Amino acid sequence: MQEKFLHTQNEDHALFLLIKKRDKQAFTVVYQKYHTYLYALALRYLKNTDMAEDAVQHVFVKLWENTVKMDVQINLKNYLYTMTKNYILNQIRNHKETISIYYANAQQEIADDGEFLKLLEEIQLSEELQRGIENLPAQKKEICKLKMDEDVSNQEIADRMGISINTVKSHYQESVKMLRKYFQQIKLMLF
Repeated sequence: MQEKFLHTQNEDHALFLLIKKRDKQAFTVVYQKYHTYLYALALRYLKNTDMAEDAVQHVFVKLWENTVKMDVQINLKNYLYTMTKNYILNQIRNHKETISIYYANAQQEIADDGEFLKLLEEIQLSEELQRGIENLPAQKKEICKLKMDEDVSNQEIADRMGISINTVKSHYQESVKMLRKYFQQIKLMLF
């Protein structure tokens, strides 16, 4: 658990250092990694998709603008969370009436906060599954993507890839085992 947490922190720190050097690719990785998380946070409080997206955009613009000036060690996820939270609080303070209306409307649309959290968990699980698949060896990755994204049969995969159906089944079973192990490591990291 601790090792995975440290790995994520080290990865984030390396990305942060690259962003300080104006590396656009590192910025894109951070954006893709944390956009959904920050959007869900903003949407939960602002209850408006446009305002939530504006909050996320604001945070990432500030990250890009301010990293050059920063000389402190930061936990990137906490830093982005705090920036988003502060932006949300400012929006609530400055637009109380509008946000109250959004909130009232959202209460009618979202019967239970648990549904929102469940949806967020499903999105995060789906993203983690895609990351896990991307880390598989090439042939296993291709088989998984064909089965999961395109719902292709084992026979059709075998035909497309020029391999036997037993090889397809074997690769898929091994992929499932590898993905289970990947998710167990993530679970250990979270608890």
